[in-house]
Amino acid sequence: MSDSVIPTVNHERLARASKAAGDGLRLAILQLLGQGSFGVLELCQVFGIKQSGMSHHLKVLSQAELVSTQREGNSIFYRRPLISGHDSWNLWLQAMFAAIDASDALDHAEYQQGLTAVLQERAQACAGFFARNADAFKEQQDLIASWDQYGETLTGILAGYRGASDYALEVGPGEGAFLPLLAQRFTAVTALDISPQMLEQAAMTVSQQQLDNVQCLLGDTQLLLTQKPRAVDFAVANMVLHHVPAPRTIFNDVAALLKDGGTFLVTDLCRHEQSWARTSCGDLWLGFDPDDLTSWAREAGLTEGQSQYLGLRNGFQIQFRLFHRAPSA
Repeated sequence: MSDSVIPTVNHERLARASKAAGDGLRLAILQLLGQGSFGVLELCQVFGIKQSGMSHHLKVLSQAELVSTQREGNSIFYRRPLISGHDSWNLWLQAMFAAIDASDALDHAEYQQGLTAVLQERAQACAGFFARNADAFKEQQDLIASWDQYGETLTGILAGYRGASDYALEVGPGEGAFLPLLAQRFTAVTALDISPQMLEQAAMTVSQQQLDNVQCLLGDTQLLLTQKPRAVDFAVANMVLHHVPAPRTIFNDVAALLKDGGTFLVTDLCRHEQSWARTSCGDLWLGFDPDDLTSWAREAGLTEGQSQYLGLRNGFQIQFRLFHRAPSA
């Protein structure tokens, strides 16, 4: 078979998937799952139906290969399958999901209110953890990965950056360990965090090290977008995505904030099964498959750059990923 020939897909498989998607509620579920992973009770809350009814719809979609599951500790989350191939099935999935995402399936006030409530509950759970544990967070985070273990690799990646050096953004700076390096490299730096307690920790680092070009800002990436900010040359999310209620949205927001030719550095855990991290470290997600980050970046209009991986003795693995916004023609 020639490499240019795309293998055909079984028509019964297509018919089953088309039938499963041919329902208004299931279309809305698929559109929502394009924004991230959700548990069955969260989906019930968004769409206002009983668990038995939601479970039926999810079973239909699962049997049609339109949704998959992932375990996060003791919880099961539903998501859309990764599109990783170029055969007829994956091309059809890509086109169908694109059409669903462009539709108004979720444009109902009740759905939007339910979704807002679910994401707020996630954010409040995360904020509550940091409010209770801000002073001890470094000690707890060190149980997974301390700055001493991976900081040298992160520093080397920044040293290899050859882009513009006007403005950098760090999303979720924690105690601010990376801020002095960014302050040396860029004219201006914004440290953005949704936790007042953690932002206070970062502000202490800024003050103690006299980082006069670093601004600490309370809020999220959506806040920055509404403020019509200056375009970002270099953005970093360092060990923060696993605390974010909807991590995929960070890619979309950062892509909108980046200059043409700008760079987004993501450092985070690879997928793992150590569920104690949820209670001990406030993790919402047990790391990420590298293909997830690649997919989210691609859908946000970013191209993949350098990747590095660092295995730790405690069984965790860290991924260092660079993504770029294409320079203007």
